[in-house]
Amino acid sequence: MAAPIPHLTPAEYLARERAAEGPRHEYWGGQVYAMTGAGRQHGRIVINLAAAVHRQFRDGPCEAFVGDMRVKVDATGLYTYPDLVAVCGEAAFEDAELDTLLNPDVIVEVLSRTTEGYDRGEKFRHYDRVPTLREYLLVAQTRIHAEHRVRDGGPGTPWVLTLHDGPEARVALRTIGCTLRLGDLYERVEFPPPPLRRVSEDAPGARALAGASVASGDAG
Repeated sequence: MAAPIPHLTPAEYLARERAAEGPRHEYWGGQVYAMTGAGRQHGRIVINLAAAVHRQFRDGPCEAFVGDMRVKVDATGLYTYPDLVAVCGEAAFEDAELDTLLNPDVIVEVLSRTTEGYDRGEKFRHYDRVPTLREYLLVAQTRIHAEHRVRDGGPGTPWVLTLHDGPEARVALRTIGCTLRLGDLYERVEFPPPPLRRVSEDAPGARALAGASVASGDAG
């Protein structure tokens, strides 16, 4: 019989997380979940994103945190680490450690094959319960593409989704007064080549191509 998985209180989770030196962990419903490590592409996009935001935040009222700032969703009890989180005005923290943000205005996640379903689905449903959150941006790793969700109110307010593609596309994060050019976010990012497509013998033109190949061989 498998041993039962121990449930931790939020205080126990925070104590362990703050003392740990290894990978970060999410927490929800008494359970701790190890976060997957970020690869090279992911890291480059996050660095480019942070640089683009930082340039526009100088001397302004907004502040951005990358990677290590924990966010708590009070309504659901989720503790997690967005790739980038930004807040304008006074940042509210859970306690005097100042490492768990409660009032994000904008959250950005960089998608991967293992996390994109979670980031679009269950995690987004948690984020939807954050009263201060106005914008949620998902940035792809395998192509120049971003999904930008915006709402004007708190929980229950509908989100408006806009898709952005190509290096010259610009995402206006109006809540924090920041505009991102997608090409800048993908600087030095190398995309894998598209997979080769095998032509079916039943596809239009396939038989003609085969015949041309035979004819060419006969001519030699």
